[in-house]
Amino acid sequence: MAAKKKTKKKATTRSTSKKSKSKGKKAPADLIISKSRTKGAVQKCNVSSDFYGALDGHVRAAIKSAEERAMANGRKTLRPQDL
Repeated sequence: MAAKKKTKKKATTRSTSKKSKSKGKKAPADLIISKSRTKGAVQKCNVSSDFYGALDGHVRAAIKSAEERAMANGRKTLRPQDL
């Protein structure tokens, strides 16, 4: 019987960090909305890159307002009528 040689596979290392493809512009951290879904919802217009930050601000303000209304009504659950 011939002895079989065990070969070890070399572990490859992969970088998990993604490099930004933007040209010097920094995207706002952690947008609530999805850019791809927003683009899918817009049918007849183009979407500027500044639009996402403004939309994110609008959504955050709406959530804050809804939260204040729910708390004023003695609830910890947001409901559609809070918007």
